[in-house]
Amino acid sequence: MKSDIFGHTRQQLPIITYNFGNLGPRVLILGGVHGDEWEGVVAAKVLLNRFAQGSLPRLQVTLVPILNLDGVLTCQRKNSAGVDLNRNLPTQDWTSEVSSDRYSPGTSANSEPENQSLTKWLEENKPRLVLSLHSWKPLLNTNGNCTEVAQVISKHTGYEIKDSIGYPTPGCLGTYCGLEREMPTLTYELERGLQPNKIVTIHVPAILEALKVVESTG
Repeated sequence: MKSDIFGHTRQQLPIITYNFGNLGPRVLILGGVHGDEWEGVVAAKVLLNRFAQGSLPRLQVTLVPILNLDGVLTCQRKNSAGVDLNRNLPTQDWTSEVSSDRYSPGTSANSEPENQSLTKWLEENKPRLVLSLHSWKPLLNTNGNCTEVAQVISKHTGYEIKDSIGYPTPGCLGTYCGLEREMPTLTYELERGLQPNKIVTIHVPAILEALKVVESTG
């Protein structure tokens, strides 16, 4: 395992990344994109522990447990500038017009330092899979060719697989990576308020099994 500073938040806090493995396809796992979705942070932290213990398929995994550290520390969805990081990415459909302040996209696409670090890493590394850990209603949202990965997780969790989350999401990671840049992206919406022990016993093992699918494509 190697740790590094992925970038910095709007408040200049370091975003820590952990890197595992040096062979096989590359995978990026993100937690804490939205600061009030602690379930994804729990899953990412447990995955960090499992990877450190050796539970890693033949992959190169970069794990960012908390992208939006400012938001997590204040339990707020958006970053400290009041921007929804998952509406701020420089997609073809990015727009400054939103129906709710909850989804504030910022003054311009990719205006936020958290996303600038993320897009720089993505362009340099072009992962085979991006796994973004969120929480909402139980859902596996696929963008790009990652249905087989989602099917493994669905088998373990019973979560529904959809290629649309059900409402417009301009400037989101799934569009930026999965639809526009051939970096398949699975947005894993854990059940909001799920007990941590269920994240540990059900969802983390499901992710570890699903990563074997990516390993087999290498």
